[in-house]
Amino acid sequence: QVQLVESGGGLVQAGGSLRLSCAASGRSFSNAVMGWFRQAPGKEREFVVISWSRSTPYYADSVKGRFTISRNNARNTVDLQMNSLKPDDTAVYYCAEDPYYSGTDWQKYAYWGQGTQVTVSS
Repeated sequence: QVQLVESGGGLVQAGGSLRLSCAASGRSFSNAVMGWFRQAPGKEREFVVISWSRSTPYYADSVKGRFTISRNNARNTVDLQMNSLKPDDTAVYYCAEDPYYSGTDWQKYAYWGQGTQVTVSS
């Protein structure tokens, strides 16, 4: 059974940094698409970045240049380094994975973590 567990959220001031981590288990994820999504209060879940195993990650325009995804296929982990955080980045961040789908539509991802809260104060 696939399990995704996020960690690393917290409270940070604007301009600060946080690093989120997602540990995956249940099978090999070396060829899977893995991504980070977020959901702010009262808003729809949105994609942040998706990572294919052998291609350049695809970032949402809102985080490009500030966030960096890194994955370790041997350890089945995918991290999200978030720099220059803004209050608008406040949301619950989710790690997601799908063995077949490779796009940005969150509704098509099969597996999700429980989410980790990121709060950026102004």
